[in-house]
Amino acid sequence: MSDIKTQVQGLDPNVRARDVHGLAGKTGNIYEVLSIITKRSKQLAVDLKQELHQKLEEFAVSSDTIEEVSENKEQIEISKFYERLPNPVIIATEEFLKDEIYHRYNKKRKREEEEESFLD
Repeated sequence: MSDIKTQVQGLDPNVRARDVHGLAGKTGNIYEVLSIITKRSKQLAVDLKQELHQKLEEFAVSSDTIEEVSENKEQIEISKFYERLPNPVIIATEEFLKDEIYHRYNKKRKREEEEESFLD
């Protein structure tokens, strides 16, 4: 997968109302959609957090005294950039709407659905 930051540059960071029936149309169940989006947003949040910490560590300055506090302009700019990025849930929702998220049922769930349809 390519860089997350470059993908979301044009994305509106504001939350918008969504058509629930439109979201549920792809899986047939809104709860499945929410589960898929939630799992993807957790992955994105972890990735962004790790990336932010790696970038901030590059500019970290260790000092011997606690009283000495220095502001690093690069760290501040990096932090502000990551704060302006859209929420991971918004990113995951957009990915779901564009069919960029791969999801599948596990075999146990698929068998249960087949058994239910057989009984009907």
